[in-house]
Amino acid sequence: MLVINIRATGMELTPTIRSYVEEKFNALEKFMPGVLQIDVDLGVNTQHHNKGAVFSCAANIEVPGDSLIRVERDAVSLYKAIDKVKDHLRETLAQKKDRDIEGHRQPRAEVENLKPLSPSDEA
Repeated sequence: MLVINIRATGMELTPTIRSYVEEKFNALEKFMPGVLQIDVDLGVNTQHHNKGAVFSCAANIEVPGDSLIRVERDAVSLYKAIDKVKDHLRETLAQKKDRDIEGHRQPRAEVENLKPLSPSDEA
């Protein structure tokens, strides 16, 4: 079962936000079934912006047999930041899954039996 740890900085973590994050990140499990834990950091960045708050979302996923995957995104809405991180993680995990599958494929028999051309065969 996938465990999602959510931490909020500079803002309150409401049940609505928690359920939204859990709903979005639980959908990632189908792209990489071996992932057991996702750490999600939510926050408000106001120090370097002239107008209004900018929300940030960062997620860490430790993929079995690989290193840590970290994605950080900022947006004017907390929900948009969460969606951006989820979309980027989905793409990253799908690419990794495709690479893993391609690495385990057996070469086709026809390709194995081909012989390299000698210079006399080309003429």
